[in-house]
Amino acid sequence: MLSTHAEDRARLVELEIQVRDLERVLTALRLEESATRERLDAYKYPVLTLPNEIVAEIFLHFLPRYPVCPPLTGPNSPILLTHICPLWREIALATPQLWRAVSLSGRWSPFEANKIWVSRAGCCPLAIRMNGRDAHALNGTELIAAVLPYRTRCQYLELRLCHNADTLLTMEGEFPLLRHFDLEIDSLPSRDIQFQNLDVPMLRSVVLDGWAAQWIILPWTQLTILCLHGTTLEDYERILRQASNLLECYLSIVDVDDIDEDSIIDPPITLAHLQSLKVDVESSMPRFLDSFILPALCSLEVDESLLRDDMISSLTSFIARSGCKLKNLCITYGVLDSYSYSLAVPSIQEVNVLFDPGPDRWPIHLLSYS
Repeated sequence: MLSTHAEDRARLVELEIQVRDLERVLTALRLEESATRERLDAYKYPVLTLPNEIVAEIFLHFLPRYPVCPPLTGPNSPILLTHICPLWREIALATPQLWRAVSLSGRWSPFEANKIWVSRAGCCPLAIRMNGRDAHALNGTELIAAVLPYRTRCQYLELRLCHNADTLLTMEGEFPLLRHFDLEIDSLPSRDIQFQNLDVPMLRSVVLDGWAAQWIILPWTQLTILCLHGTTLEDYERILRQASNLLECYLSIVDVDDIDEDSIIDPPITLAHLQSLKVDVESSMPRFLDSFILPALCSLEVDESLLRDDMISSLTSFIARSGCKLKNLCITYGVLDSYSYSLAVPSIQEVNVLFDPGPDRWPIHLLSYS
């Protein structure tokens, strides 16, 4: 019994020594832990040391280039930047340029979303894209009503309307900053829509689909860029005769099957300032170029079916009649190779023949994000 007590006392001394040793080790580890934590707390990641102005500029390059409207949520949306950290959220919400372009569809309440985005955009001019073709879309009246409160700041406007084109008659008032207007409608209005009470002194660029081109009346003479897609021959002739100051023109022509291939527009359409013309057509119109006099033309893209059987002669006679100095030529769905065109017109600096140009080679919808 006495030996057992002696052994326990000896063992206790050993344990006390081990505990003191471990406590010294633990104290050292805690000191090292504290020092390491202090170093980490004092460390600043390089990106977080950048001035807020630089971070805001980086954010602007993260988004699609204005006026393209980014998605409301997910990748490439300014909303994503507000979910990274508190500092980035603060910077994003304080950078109005991030919120100056908004794209809405029927899945969102345009009044609610507009209010949020436009409030964050401060005093910036706006790019607004409204899509009324969504399965859950609001009607045209509601979409127009969502745009009108911001008409004095609207710089780019794209509307997709369905079911009731007459709602466009409710668009009135001053749009003092509007430079670009893109309109598609999928129903016929009851009468011509002339924006008599719509003041658009800065409007220079317009995109219209076939029905819009048929019924919409705009101040054509002040336009410099015009895109008509799915347009009839009659409508494009009527509009182009008034759009005398165009610099760029994109034409996609339909419903020409019942037109005599040898017919031409008489008198020819003269566009004294037009520098670039791109044309697509559903069927053959071999005397198409005979309908134009374009003395300032530098760039031409046409389907080869728009040239006469003697394609080279058709092209050279057009150039001679217009008196233009063509620099760039693109022939789509061509039979002749580029060398034949270059040989016939050596003054042209660049010639391309595209056998299959693809459906999306033209920048038709300026605000659309893909």
